[in-house]
Amino acid sequence: MVEILPILLKLSIVIFMVGSLLDMGLRLNLQDALGALRNVRFVVLSVLCGFVLCPALAYLLTKVIPLHQSYATGMILLGMTPCAPFLPMMVDKAHGDMAYAAAFMLLASLVTVVYMPLAVPVMIEGLTADAWTIARPLLLFLIVPLAIGLAIQRISANVAARLQPIVKKTTGIDIIVMLVLCAAIFGKDFINAAGSYAFGTQILFFLVATTATYALSFGLPQAQKSVLTLGISTRNLGAALVPLFAIPDVDQRAIIMVAIGIPMQTIASLLAAHWFTRRAETRQWV
Repeated sequence: MVEILPILLKLSIVIFMVGSLLDMGLRLNLQDALGALRNVRFVVLSVLCGFVLCPALAYLLTKVIPLHQSYATGMILLGMTPCAPFLPMMVDKAHGDMAYAAAFMLLASLVTVVYMPLAVPVMIEGLTADAWTIARPLLLFLIVPLAIGLAIQRISANVAARLQPIVKKTTGIDIIVMLVLCAAIFGKDFINAAGSYAFGTQILFFLVATTATYALSFGLPQAQKSVLTLGISTRNLGAALVPLFAIPDVDQRAIIMVAIGIPMQTIASLLAAHWFTRRAETRQWV
């Protein structure tokens, strides 16, 4: 039974990634997203913060803080993968621009697939997987389900509207299963990680990444700033795990570090969304 649990966890992560991107494709207003992507400032800041600032910050923290190499590997992978699938929910709470949320998710998914296979072998010492080994599951579990969802919506909006709640509910159930499996498999390892600087490193990462992104997004309307900041303060954990599952005999502590990102990103994004909500309400009264 114990040997089956890791297999079930990998399967639940695949379902989570596929379901999240399929759900996104089924309800994504591609025209609105493409319209938002014409905003050059927003696109440049998204790429700069998501794929330059955050990876550099994660890498710097692993050099300054005495983390075990496997924890450091997980931290750098988290730094490379912006935008959790639940971003629209956070943007909605923050009264952000949903068209820009769709644009950010689309941009982050596409850039992640290109960026990670090139950056992972360079930034992570000892991770020997080649570019195609990393790119293949990213293409399969990110781009393909997104494209299928978009294609269904393009062919029949009614079919997409009927399928989307089913996909969303299935993915929601899978998230619960995934969390239970993580607790069952890694419960003791989470406790052991408490004395390893793992939690402290992630607190610093989310604090600096969130505040720096908001500061750098000056000049954007508040509704767009909240989208960009929330996109950076959430992480695509499935994409971060792909390189670890692509190689045999990976140190479990790297997976633990990525899994710690579940509560950390949830807290960071909820706090940011709450603050943005207050700012949006204040502006309405001004």
